[in-house]
Amino acid sequence: MCAIDLLYWRNVKQSGAVFSSVLLLLFSLTQFSVVSVGAYLALAALSATISFRIYKSVLQAVQKTDEGHPFKAYLEMEIALSQDQISKYADKILLYTNTCMKELRRLFLVQDLVDSLKFAVLMWLLTYVGALFNGLTLLILAVVSMFTLPVVYEKHQAQIDQYVGLIRTQVNSVVGKIQAKIPGAKRKEE
Repeated sequence: MCAIDLLYWRNVKQSGAVFSSVLLLLFSLTQFSVVSVGAYLALAALSATISFRIYKSVLQAVQKTDEGHPFKAYLEMEIALSQDQISKYADKILLYTNTCMKELRRLFLVQDLVDSLKFAVLMWLLTYVGALFNGLTLLILAVVSMFTLPVVYEKHQAQIDQYVGLIRTQVNSVVGKIQAKIPGAKRKEE
């Protein structure tokens, strides 16, 4: 199952489990430190595995069977990352980092005045968002949005596309008027 299937709720049980687990973790982080949440999660997992191991050992002793260690298959499983996997992910991270640095350089050094002004407006708006919400609250809102917006869009795509088209037309009209009034702000045709 891929992430898209989870976000579109193709399998309701799996999506519900992932969604509730992530929300529980994030809400836990609002009340406790990362260290405490990590320690509690590790203790819960350890308690479950130790209890299961003791249960299986007692069951084997009572039934006089020799099934062996209940986690033997997992203990023998190879979990090391290969050099190729590490190299592939490192290359992707390097490409993404370089792309971000080039874009930030372009925006901060005003290669295109319109794009830099858009970026400045975005940063100004983010100061207000930051004053209203902390990062964890924004993360919770992002997770809830990721699990709800795709389904809403899928069910009401025609109406949403119609309104987005109207908004896009209005925004392009306003941006065109602003660009016409600012000298040197006309965009190059791409």
